[in-house]
Amino acid sequence: MQQPARNAEPEEELAARLRLIQELSGRGVRALARDTGLSSSSLSRYLSGQTVPPWPAVIALCRLVKRDPRPLRPLWERASNPLPAPPKTSRQVQPPPPGAPRPARNDLPRDVPDFTGREAELAAVLAAVESDRVVAVDGMAGVGKTCLAVHAAHRLTTGYPDAQLYVDLHGFTTGREPLGPDPALRTLLAALDVPSERIPQDGGIEALAACWRSELAHRRAVVVLDNAVDAEQVRPLLPGAGPSVALITSRNRLLGLDEVPPVSLDVLSPRESAELLARACGDPGGSDGRVAREPESAAEVLRLCGHLPLALRLAAARLRHRPGWTVGILVERLAEGATEFDTAFAMSVRQLDRARQRFFRLLGLLPGSTFDEYVAAALAEVPVRSAQTMLEDLLDAHLVQQPSAGRYRLHDLVRQHARRAAAEQDSPADLERALGRVLDYYVHTAAAADGAMSYLSPAREVSAGRPPSELPKFTGKHAALLWFTTEYANLMAVFEAAAGAGADAHVCELPRFMRAYFARRCGTTHLNVLFEHSLAAAERLGDPLQLAEAHSDLGFARYNAGRMAEADAAYTAAAPLLSQAGDTRSEAELAMRRGYLGWDEGHVEEPLDLFRLAGELYADAGCPMGSAHATAYEAWARLQLGNREEAARLARSVLDIPHTDPAWPPVLTARITLGVAIAHDEPGEATEQLEQALAASREDGHRHNEAWCLNCLGVALRHMGRYEEALTAHRQAFTLLDELFEEHWKIHFLNGYAETCRLAGLPDEALPLHRQALDLAPKLGYRYAEALAHEGIAAILVSTAPSTAADHRTAARSIRQALTP
Repeated sequence: MQQPARNAEPEEELAARLRLIQELSGRGVRALARDTGLSSSSLSRYLSGQTVPPWPAVIALCRLVKRDPRPLRPLWERASNPLPAPPKTSRQVQPPPPGAPRPARNDLPRDVPDFTGREAELAAVLAAVESDRVVAVDGMAGVGKTCLAVHAAHRLTTGYPDAQLYVDLHGFTTGREPLGPDPALRTLLAALDVPSERIPQDGGIEALAACWRSELAHRRAVVVLDNAVDAEQVRPLLPGAGPSVALITSRNRLLGLDEVPPVSLDVLSPRESAELLARACGDPGGSDGRVAREPESAAEVLRLCGHLPLALRLAAARLRHRPGWTVGILVERLAEGATEFDTAFAMSVRQLDRARQRFFRLLGLLPGSTFDEYVAAALAEVPVRSAQTMLEDLLDAHLVQQPSAGRYRLHDLVRQHARRAAAEQDSPADLERALGRVLDYYVHTAAAADGAMSYLSPAREVSAGRPPSELPKFTGKHAALLWFTTEYANLMAVFEAAAGAGADAHVCELPRFMRAYFARRCGTTHLNVLFEHSLAAAERLGDPLQLAEAHSDLGFARYNAGRMAEADAAYTAAAPLLSQAGDTRSEAELAMRRGYLGWDEGHVEEPLDLFRLAGELYADAGCPMGSAHATAYEAWARLQLGNREEAARLARSVLDIPHTDPAWPPVLTARITLGVAIAHDEPGEATEQLEQALAASREDGHRHNEAWCLNCLGVALRHMGRYEEALTAHRQAFTLLDELFEEHWKIHFLNGYAETCRLAGLPDEALPLHRQALDLAPKLGYRYAEALAHEGIAAILVSTAPSTAADHRTAARSIRQALTP
């Protein structure tokens, strides 16, 4: 074991001896910290020589390896007292005459004249002082911790007239070590004009801290302990019994001070930021100032400054000292690149060990906004548990924020700093691989979530990238849906990043695994854009199956957006490619999709044939759930054609298939079909089937299916002659459609709603609904719905406008003849 050099500085020699103790213990830093009751971040600084530990920490380390700590005491005292000892007497001036008032010591920095906002935080600080006498203000660099603490201390001056003390503990000062408790206590005791002979020279920190508490016990003093690095540094400086109070600031949450209430600062609100910018740059009130004259540029300054008081004051100073500048010029300068704010962030980063510094830099590469520990682990190629630990450390250092449990984010300025540091310190190849791991993570996790949501088993494994070592566990479709909802913005950003990086396999596959989510969300615009890019990527890859599925997926996106002709063209392009690839499962899916399209275009026999073909192909591919879904849709189509008995028979055959999910799509379709089919003859069972379907869709959270169930319940109740109940169901359905979906979805339900209104004796409500369908159907290519609208209008006008009604009947016959094979 190598001995420390004797000619080293006391701090270095002490750190070397502590590293010998670590070697004897056989423990890593985290395990050693756990077993000695120290924080791992503090222990790392002790072992590296960045900070001199308090004497109790040295004792704890020595006891762990059964070593006597007393031989280290002289070395520890030399290391912890780098400043010259105070003079033997501190009476440099004559004391006032007996009975004369002693002038109060006030070391507080100047209160900023432009202190802005922070009403709630200031109230919290003052309340904590009132109740606990100590408060810890934490927050990221530049967020205004010192400003708030000093402002609060000035507010407290009249209530604490004996002394207003301030000491900078230099926890994050570039180029110098944090101020140890020993010199900090001596500084504070000297500020209270305590004679040097009363200040202990022996006994270590405990004796000094006892002296400090004793002096405060009979004073009403307010003490600001600024820039504390951790709890160990600040604990000996806290007042004891008595009325004095202390305000602490730190970039870290001082988790070791359980008894001290925290007040965490976030960035300023937009209103507060704008007010601070105007005040700090010297603008006059009203509309005459530069900030007021350029509101858009001012808003961009606020964004670029991240609503940080430090950044805003620095930006405002530029305006104040450059009368010729406009706010627009300031925006250009701020956007040029590195800013003066990087200095503050760099100080926070330097307190981290090498692994955490790399972890922090890589976080800047993440596309999107908030993130969890799983993607952070994949990004840095570390275990999820390690990522959790490092994220918590970064959270304590205010380099990351935690907007909600399990979710993290980087402030824009922090992200910018992290990305710039990564570009400077990491090779392009390393950064490219890190981004690749993020793309892999999202594609594989989306596939896992899709598998938990879809009623069909996955067609095949993910081919894009490598699976990460750990993925979130999806206990069911609700957990998967929650993941998609939470990660949606990130998934869009990841898709853009994949497209920008030329990761064609990821661009091809990511949208495919979001189809079940989009089916619930009914967000057709984004889905179309995604599959347009997916098709282009598939063409570059040149894989026939990938290209065929991309055409099919784009066709389905076009269909859901009501773009029927484009959907048909995409399906036509997919068919020969799928035959060439020989993928039966994908052929079955295409047959189903072409059946939906053919039916909505008004064709009759072809869709029925396609649904039957899809069922056979799914069976050949070993996918019975797909076959059940094809049968359920064939039953639905037969119901629309008026073949109620065959529709009911097919629906019952689907309901006989064992299943565990009440909202399983084949069962939902079958229940709706059966309920409407038997409404005339078996109203009790019909109502029961439809209410079960409605309850299942509501429980499932699929609001599109809920609207479908409500409309079909309205149709069934109309068949039973229960018109008021039927109208209520239709109206509830259309309220949902108005809230949730694109207008074209209404084409499926307008004519049925209108017919219920007509039979309920409400022709004035029925006519606008049919006319809305008549206007919408030709635009979407829904010829069958167009014919139904003409027939409905004719039925309403037959007695009041027979000539117009005849024209509508003629138009309906013409469409039906064109649709008949």
